[in-house]
Amino acid sequence: MSKSKIRNNKTCLNCNYVVENRFCGNCGQENIDTRKSFFQLFFHFFEDLTHYENAFWRTIKNLIFNPASLTKEYLSGRRMSYLAPVRLYIFISFITFFLMSILPDDGNKENNNVKINNHKKNEKLVKDTIYAEQEKIIEFEKKGLITKKESDSLLKFIIKAKNKKEDADYIKFSKKYKNVKELDSIQKFSKPSEKMNAIHFWAERKIQIINDKYTGKEIEEKFIESFVHNIPKALFVYMPLFAFILWLFQNKKRWYYFDHGIFTLHYFSFLLLGTLLLKILRCIFYLLDDYIFFMILNQLFTFIIIVYMFYYFFPSHHRFYQEKRWISILKGIAIFFINFFIISFILVCFAMYSFITIH
Repeated sequence: MSKSKIRNNKTCLNCNYVVENRFCGNCGQENIDTRKSFFQLFFHFFEDLTHYENAFWRTIKNLIFNPASLTKEYLSGRRMSYLAPVRLYIFISFITFFLMSILPDDGNKENNNVKINNHKKNEKLVKDTIYAEQEKIIEFEKKGLITKKESDSLLKFIIKAKNKKEDADYIKFSKKYKNVKELDSIQKFSKPSEKMNAIHFWAERKIQIINDKYTGKEIEEKFIESFVHNIPKALFVYMPLFAFILWLFQNKKRWYYFDHGIFTLHYFSFLLLGTLLLKILRCIFYLLDDYIFFMILNQLFTFIIIVYMFYYFFPSHHRFYQEKRWISILKGIAIFFINFFIISFILVCFAMYSFITIH
């Protein structure tokens, strides 16, 4: 229940009905002051998402430690004590992808430091080499051994070689043509038998445009950014398919597609929560992995969470559909492999889409 102050005026702002208690007996609207401070507005938003009190934490606790309990409670009609499945998924999805976008990249600090140090050494070596070459070129120009034009041309060549060396560690599509104009010209004036088909030409042209416009580092950054941005879309496409596969494996008379959809929403909420927990723990231990104890602890927690995320589906599937354990396990394994191929295909499709949407 909201903690906002009740209005002195007993006329409902929504339907003009006389309000005797906190809530209007005609439309159900709460008769509270509508003007709020920023803190009250934020608090009300969070309260609305979590139903305030203990509903949020009760939902999270059951989601993590009692597989399928939320789904069974919801379908049995006991819904007021927990967050609704759609609201739960949207909330966890938002928090997960938001935090993953702002939290620093994790990984092995030692390897990262080695890469950084090597990059700095290489960069210093290249700069020293360029400086030495520049001195020689200027000296040759002063002695009249080369012209000013030749000197400028050599300096441009050295800088270009330096940039190419720095770009070598990043994604770079093979460059078959000098630029897009050359590709267009070849396609236009080639013999009909030697011309690329429309799809092949479109792909080659897209690769060439990207190569002409961006460095390897920029291509890698844009691809990763686009791919991560499209993961929620991939999950949104995948969830109805996941529920459909569950429907194929279960008794059609006993279970509706709606039931499988609720199970799917809770299961994917758990997976997102596990992914977020992994990210947070890895970021925390990333700051502490100079100590061997925390490195071991990081590996241990990561292993436990990943194993639990994999294991979670089987007791959840067994408890919800209430089949014999061995039948449930066999169906679970079949469902797991079918969905593995489907999600792999969807991710490949979205990876291609991420490539296409690089501008």
